[in-house]
Amino acid sequence: MSELGMPVGETATRLGLTVRTLHHWDEIGLASPAARSSVGYRLYTDDDLERLRRIVVYRELGLDLDAIRQVLDEPGSDVAAQLRVQRAQLSRRIAQLRELDADLGRMIDAQERGILLSDEEQRAAFGPGWDPRWPAEARATYGGSPQWQQYAERSAARSPEDWAAVTATMAAFDAELGAAVDAGAIPGDARANALVERHRDVFSQYFPLTRQMQVHLGRMYAGDERFAAHYDAVRPGLAVWLRDAIDASARAHGIDPDTAAWE
Repeated sequence: MSELGMPVGETATRLGLTVRTLHHWDEIGLASPAARSSVGYRLYTDDDLERLRRIVVYRELGLDLDAIRQVLDEPGSDVAAQLRVQRAQLSRRIAQLRELDADLGRMIDAQERGILLSDEEQRAAFGPGWDPRWPAEARATYGGSPQWQQYAERSAARSPEDWAAVTATMAAFDAELGAAVDAGAIPGDARANALVERHRDVFSQYFPLTRQMQVHLGRMYAGDERFAAHYDAVRPGLAVWLRDAIDASARAHGIDPDTAAWE
């Protein structure tokens, strides 16, 4: 630093700023170097440096440049009032960040666990036949799939009451299936096809379901003893009926059930 002052580059380094920032502050008249060297270079005096230090402090506190100018240049400016406004804004931002942190925590848990309910809450929502180990089994099988991610995203936002409502919707649909079988509906007829569409709509509470995916589910319902037992408890043979109804609907939409891909 010369006797007259400090050049721009050295000033920027000392204050942890960029030369571009100092030039901008100079251009808008917020902080301009008051001295010049013998060859015409602009230099920051001790008073200039003190002003720059104060600008840096207030900027780090979140004040914008206009507010900083008011604090530094307007006589009688209420600095405490300016800082109170900034503190109130910061408090709101902290509250928002805490909410975001909680949401992220739930999303992480949902990706890892599937359902964010205790074992007791799961049994209350899904019925006494529910096994709380099933979500972990599902994650082990499907955890890397887009459908698991979609399922987890929805799960993260669901309360025990929300899950109970999902269960009630599924139970009502099961009753519709049973009533259709009792009424003599057969796979491929209008009533069965309407129920296949209804199944896709109801199941999409978990994740969006394409017709190809639906074929895979239908075959799992008939082939997995746990799913088959569930549907056959509604009506004997219902698991196979639903599989056949889904296959018939798929064929009507140009899909070969035997070669349908999970997509």
